[in-house]
Parts: sequence; C-alpha cells; structure tokens
Amino acid sequence: MTAQAPTIEQNLLTQTLSRPSRSLWRDAWHRLLRNRAAVVSGIIILIFIFVGIAAPVLAPHNPLKVHDGKGYLPPAWVKEGPTGKSGDPAFPLGTDTLGRDVLSRTIYGTRVSMVVGIIPTIIILVIGVSVGLFAGYRGGRVDNLLMRFADIIYAFPDLLFFIIVMAALRETPIGRLLNGLLLLFVALSLVNWVGLARLVRGQVLSLKEKEFVEAGRMIGASSIRIMLRHLLPNTLGPIIVSTAFRIPGLIITEAILGYLGIGLRPATDPNAIFITSWGALMLDGQAALNSQPWVLLTPAICVALVVLAFNYVGDGLRDALDPRLAGTE
Repeated sequence: MTAQAPTIEQNLLTQTLSRPSRSLWRDAWHRLLRNRAAVVSGIIILIFIFVGIAAPVLAPHNPLKVHDGKGYLPPAWVKEGPTGKSGDPAFPLGTDTLGRDVLSRTIYGTRVSMVVGIIPTIIILVIGVSVGLFAGYRGGRVDNLLMRFADIIYAFPDLLFFIIVMAALRETPIGRLLNGLLLLFVALSLVNWVGLARLVRGQVLSLKEKEFVEAGRMIGASSIRIMLRHLLPNTLGPIIVSTAFRIPGLIITEAILGYLGIGLRPATDPNAIFITSWGALMLDGQAALNSQPWVLLTPAICVALVVLAFNYVGDGLRDALDPRLAGTE
C-alpha cells in the first residue's frame, strides 16, 4: 500500500507551523526598517543628538567669544556680503553682530532643543500615563473628577500659559536654574499631559473589560498589577506614536519662546552646559537679516530638519504599530 503524497494545503500548514514565530514588536520593528523616510529621519535625529553631546569638540570656536573686527562676516563661500566684507574660512557660516561664530552657537543650541524635546516628554509620559491609567481603570467618580480637571487644564491656551510663567518667574531663583531651562521644563510639562491622559484613558476603557483582565481579577491580581502588567503594555503602541509627534511640538514651542525673548536666559559662563538656543539665535538673526541672513537661516533650518525628522519617525511608528498591517505580509 503506497503512501499518499501530501496535498498543497498540508504543505502550506507544515511551512506555517515550522516558520519561527515573531512577536508583534518584532514585526513592527521590521516594518519600521522598511520605511526609508522613517529610517533616514531617525539617523538625522541621532546625528543632532550626537552634535549636542559633542558640542565642545565639534564647535570650531567658543560660542561666547567676541572676535574684534569680525562682526557680520558672511559665510566662507561668499566673496562679498551686504556689509562689503568677504567670508573667512575660519568662520564657515559667518559671524553675528558681535563677531561670535554662527556655526559654534548653532551647535551649542542643539543641546537645548534636544533636551527640551526629551526631558519634558518624559515628565509628560509619567503624568499622562498615570492619570489616564488610573482614571480609565477606576471609572466612576474618580474618572469624572480627573477628566474634569484635565478639561480645565486643556481649556487654558498653552502658549499664553508658557508666556505668563516664563515672564513672571524668569527673575526668581527657579527661573535662574540652568539658565531658565528648569522653569521651561515645568511650564511645558504642566499643560501638555492632558492629551496623553485622554488617549491612555480611552485605551484602558476599551481594554479593562477584556477576558485577560477578568482572568487577572479572578486569580486575585491587585489593581496595580493589572494596570502595570496587563493594561499598560497593551497601550504602548498609541503612547509611542503620540510621544513621537509630541516632541517636535515641544521643540517648536521652545523656539517660539526663544524668538520672543523669554526662553533660555543668555549665558555668560563659557563652561555652562546650556549657552544658547535656536530660538534665541533666530531672535538675534532677525535684526541682522539684511546684513547677515545666515544668523537667522541656520537655526531656522535646524529647527525645520528636526521637526520634520520627528514627524516622519512618528508616521513610520504609526504605520509599523498598526495591527491592521500585521496580516498584509
């Protein structure tokens, strides 16, 4: 008696069962790597982070040093600028009105923008995720009270709040810490957690009645364990995507405040960690737009590159973490 040859369906089933299983996060990582725009944008972000960390090594000059007689030098490739001066190879992007190197100041400004994008985001994550998890899981009066408080915070104009806080507390001891950067962290974090809290709350409301949560309750798992071990991991996808889109908003806000003159305080110590910001450089460049436009153009281009890079990474993460794409490969 001869054995029957395996059918096509049996071969497909055998191949499927023998294929190594991949987790959702690994599949998302592979989809993200196939998104060229997201990969290139991620490399750009890493380059800016490296530039910010290695600023003392990469900067050709001290960003606070005044070079006498070198004010309003055009970039090195310009033979004659609007002021009649020619470019100097020692100052690739020229100098500002005081003779300070534009490239060096822009490199040091990278630190502020990267830190402002990352540190307040961490604080926002802690507050927003905690409030959203607790409100969504407990429900009832607790949920109603927390969400009404969030509505009050959300109703206040963000930019107006930042301007009031920075202008009112700028000369106080907290306003002088880290040249005003700590106050900026607090101001950005106090009002930006609301959107994330609402997002997490909505995810928790849709998940807390699922079977795996009920199973956790049946075996006696505590509420903290259910929230941290069962609900939070299942909301990480939307949280990651929201965070990627939130960082460029914080960077733009810092640039706006610096352009208005109420951002980072001007540094006088050349050994300070945070000396200037891209927003402050754009404020300086506004007055020199006709004489030396690169004082304004250089930080503006950097802000645009970083914001676009984070947006493309956010788009890539959104596509990679979309469960509906899991079955299309």
